[in-house]
Amino acid sequence: MYISITDQIEIDREQRKTKKSGKDIHLTGLEFGILEYLATHPNRICTRQEILDSVWGDRFRYDTGTIDVHLNALRRKMEWSRTRPIEAIRGIGFIFHIAQQKAHYMYDLQQFMRNWLVSHEVDLKAAGLVGHLQMTPFVNELTIEPEALRRLLDSALSALLPIAHPGALHLTSKLTMEYFILSLDINGVVSELRIPIGG
Repeated sequence: MYISITDQIEIDREQRKTKKSGKDIHLTGLEFGILEYLATHPNRICTRQEILDSVWGDRFRYDTGTIDVHLNALRRKMEWSRTRPIEAIRGIGFIFHIAQQKAHYMYDLQQFMRNWLVSHEVDLKAAGLVGHLQMTPFVNELTIEPEALRRLLDSALSALLPIAHPGALHLTSKLTMEYFILSLDINGVVSELRIPIGG
C-alpha cells in the first residue's frame, strides 16, 4: 500500500518499498527506516536520539555518526541536496520539509481497511476476536490521509482490546451527505471515526 509523502515520493510501509516518480528505489532497511520516521514526523525537528530509538532500537545508545552515513546514502539514492528536503540542524537532529498542501490522498478505502485488519491479525487472534468488514458498497475512494486514519484506528483498537471478550469485531461503514463513518464495534463497545467527504 503506497502512500505519497511528497509530489514525487511514495512509500509502502508494510512492504518497506520506495518509489520516486513511479520508479522503484532500492533502500536498505536502515535507509528506509530513517525516511519513514522523518516522513511521518514532517516539518518538525526530529532529534538524533529519536531517530536512533525508532530505527535502531536498543542496538545503539549513542549516535557516533551512524545516522549521517545512512542519511548520506539515502540522499544520494533519492538525488536530494544536503539541505532539502531533509535539513540537518547542527547538534540536534533533522527536519524533513514537506509542503503543507500535500495533506490528503485519494485512496481505496476498502483495500486500506482490509490491510489494516490483516496487520492487526495477531492482536485480534490473541483477544479471540474475528474481524468482519462491511463497507458501503458504492464508495470505493475517499479523500483521506492514510496515516491519520491508521493512527485513529490503532488508538481505538488499543482502547477496546483490553475489554474484549472472545467474539466478533465488527467494522462497518455508513455514508451521509457530509461524512463517511467508520464504526469499530468490539462486544458492543463502539468507537466511531468520521471522515469528511471530499476532505
